[in-house]
Amino acid sequence: MRIIIMSRRERTPKQHVILEAIQGRTDHPTAEELYRELNEHGHAISLATVYRNLRALTQEGKVRELHGAGPDRFDPTVSPHYHFRCHRCGRIYDLDLPYRRELDSLNLGLGFKVLGHQLIFLGLCQNCQGEKEEPWQK
Repeated sequence: MRIIIMSRRERTPKQHVILEAIQGRTDHPTAEELYRELNEHGHAISLATVYRNLRALTQEGKVRELHGAGPDRFDPTVSPHYHFRCHRCGRIYDLDLPYRRELDSLNLGLGFKVLGHQLIFLGLCQNCQGEKEEPWQK
């Protein structure tokens, strides 16, 4: 009898580098920001490779992808939590608010089944509050 042991998929060296570059960060970088940073630190890696590997890490549950206005951003904190997005600069910040698990099973009626929720507060960060407002932003 032959026993085959299936292990989880091995990470590529580039996935290791990308995961290491994003771990512990709270600034929710874009793929382009990670690409520039990795290349500045001597890693010869293409932007397409960064995108592809971030998406793979997202599917594995190692990274969370945040969509919204502007480019997608990536969050190494995959546990449920809330965010604040600055309307002017687009930065995303983690919020230290208790996650409301009861909303994950909220009955909305109309045949919907809630599987989870995300909450992003919108406004101006401290840095942008002091900047002069452009006429198009009113």
